[in-house]
Amino acid sequence: MSGPELPATEEELLARRIARGLARALGREGWTSLAEFPLASGRRADLMALSDDGRFLLIEIKSSAQDFRTDRKWPEYLEWCDLFAFAVAEDFPFDLLPPEPGLYVADAYDAALRRPLQATEKMAAARRKALTLRFARLAADRLRRVLDPGV
Repeated sequence: MSGPELPATEEELLARRIARGLARALGREGWTSLAEFPLASGRRADLMALSDDGRFLLIEIKSSAQDFRTDRKWPEYLEWCDLFAFAVAEDFPFDLLPPEPGLYVADAYDAALRRPLQATEKMAAARRKALTLRFARLAADRLRRVLDPGV
């Protein structure tokens, strides 16, 4: 049994709003997405999206300049996706971000691609299969918990 849930910080709330806007925008573009997606490496993607043709887009959300400065693990995510991007709010200082990755600017209702998505190295077939199965199982488990929260 876990203890009481701590209140979210302003940065956490902003990250949730950005994830919501991204999910809406990506859905209109044909992507299905999951927030807080655990990777086999032990890391967690802020948002992982899957296209109809089986490509994975990993988006790292940055809620503040301090969040970006203190969290430099984003290059580790490149091996877990076909495309990579950052997502930030409109008032984020864009010049802090590296120029190569794609860039979404988002709020709670929508997102706009401001810089093209960065293609990564081709993912091995075994990793793609494992990632696809992880995505499907996580989505199914989350839906089950919504439909039957007492279990």
